[in-house]
Amino acid sequence: MTRFEKAFAKGPALVTFITGGDGDTAANLDALVAGGADVIELGMPFTDPMADGAAIQQANIRSLAKGTKTADILALASGFRARHPDVPLVLMGYANPMIVRGAEWFARACAEAGVDGVICVDIPPEEDAELGPALRAEGVALIRLATPTTDAARLPAVLEGSSGFLYYVSVAGITGTQTAAQTSIEEAVAALKAAATIPVAVGFGVRTPEQARAIAKVADGVVVGSALVDLVKEHGDEAAGPLRELTSALAEAVHTAR
Repeated sequence: MTRFEKAFAKGPALVTFITGGDGDTAANLDALVAGGADVIELGMPFTDPMADGAAIQQANIRSLAKGTKTADILALASGFRARHPDVPLVLMGYANPMIVRGAEWFARACAEAGVDGVICVDIPPEEDAELGPALRAEGVALIRLATPTTDAARLPAVLEGSSGFLYYVSVAGITGTQTAAQTSIEEAVAALKAAATIPVAVGFGVRTPEQARAIAKVADGVVVGSALVDLVKEHGDEAAGPLRELTSALAEAVHTAR
């Protein structure tokens, strides 16, 4: 079994996100694992994170201001893998840093760093050739996004070549600013699970254990990002403790939802 398969086989999984290079990232990653996160997403800072709201935009700016490079993110990933051999790690970001040196270079670097999957926000399925074949050749999962506007006609294209899990963006907007109605999430997840052969995780706008518990009753995973990134902004290099505390509350809610 892959790390993803093991993580989701245990029941609803908590997927947590922080931005690489923002605060003491290594300590923060360890805190997420200690708090009970099942899958970790590590954001690759970018100058124009168009899918993200203010919290993650500002985290990107803070990271880039410190001089964070792709090499630093890969080093963080390698260190994480050495410390946590069983926890799935995903790099999430935008196309430019991933393909500027060539997709093959990036895919190989991900595999060497122990990265399990990649989410590239701005390469749609129709442009899969830009990155997908290189990742798959290295055994790195390409995790795609489905949204409220992904209809039945387009869903097969989204699922084709997807692996690891399917990330359902529950609102037609940016991260951290809106919360979808539970009824709409339940309907969407049911439709996606009927078509997909991989787990379906729901994110965007999930901030509290109560929200996470409700979603975990129907989805295979729950993604929390902006609420955690806000803690890094608030506490800086001392964010590990607060991150562990919130992650623990979220994990308990997700893991006991069913």
